[in-house]
Amino acid sequence: MNKLRLLDEFLTTLPSIKEDVPRLRVVKRSSELNRAINARIVLQVGEQTITLLIAVKNIVYPRDVQQILWRTRNLMPEWVEATKKRKEMLFLVAQLISPGARAMLRDERVGYYDSSGSVYLSANGIYVYIDKPAMKSLTNFNRFLYRGRRAQVLHTLLMWDREWFGVKELSHRSKVSHATASQVLKELEKFDWVVSRGRGPRKERHLQKPSNLLDAWVDQLPTMRPLSPKRYFVPLVRVDGLMEKLAHACTLSKIKYAVTHEAAAQLYAPFLTNVFQVRCWIEDGSATDGVLDSLDARRVDRGSNLVINEIISPGKFLFNEFVNDIRLASPVQVYLDLMRSGGRSREMAANLRKEKIGF
Repeated sequence: MNKLRLLDEFLTTLPSIKEDVPRLRVVKRSSELNRAINARIVLQVGEQTITLLIAVKNIVYPRDVQQILWRTRNLMPEWVEATKKRKEMLFLVAQLISPGARAMLRDERVGYYDSSGSVYLSANGIYVYIDKPAMKSLTNFNRFLYRGRRAQVLHTLLMWDREWFGVKELSHRSKVSHATASQVLKELEKFDWVVSRGRGPRKERHLQKPSNLLDAWVDQLPTMRPLSPKRYFVPLVRVDGLMEKLAHACTLSKIKYAVTHEAAAQLYAPFLTNVFQVRCWIEDGSATDGVLDSLDARRVDRGSNLVINEIISPGKFLFNEFVNDIRLASPVQVYLDLMRSGGRSREMAANLRKEKIGF
């Protein structure tokens, strides 16, 4: 979408804004040749007027907000003084503005409008705040980060949130290509979640906002493909004994597995008096039948004490930890699995995040 169309779209939206500010009207509109500002629009409410310095963009992330503010303040020093007197206000018009960028703009008292219909304007007796979900195209654009091999990169950064990574080291730990690791880092920079140092081959990044990344991942969980778990009942065995038998059977069959959900969280950070079910990720393959036979596991619809998700992706087996000789999914993976389950599992997830993950 070109800049002129975006600006016209914003002006078309003004009539709906008038419902919140009845005496609002556009007094003047003019174009600008400045590299920072594309247009000026003068609004009037009663006897008060405010000039909006319009910067038109396409997609805006937190990193872009910092660049826009820096450029505007350097190219238009007179604007800084006018802002103090509340006579002028920088106003961003964009097709897509991420939620993090919107928050930064409000903190900086910079107005904005994007094509979702979200508006923020606060100056000289005018206050409008309409917050709508980011357009589907932005959601889809970001969603790819939390799937497949890209998710393995996020997983690595969250597990070593205090370390600095070059692309080569990050790709090695994540078990992905250099290109995938580099692409994910560039996307995270847009959200201002990573910082960098050095240049060229020596450039390193550090995840400075792990909690933001983990929260964003949780927000994406409802959009992911539903699981198709297989439920079993293993007779005459408690949960701790069931995990031991499962570990032994998988080791003998040379099949990868990782216990997750409540049973794993209880070993990482005890929270419940009792856990009545074992859930695990297990490598998809014919050997799985042999493991289940050795456990005398019976397929059931209700009353299961063993739930298995067979997978091909290696991501679930990254950074497994052993507790009491039981292979557990990483704390980050267990947290995500609990949050995806919902209900009371979220309480256990909160305890795991506080006691084990730490952010």
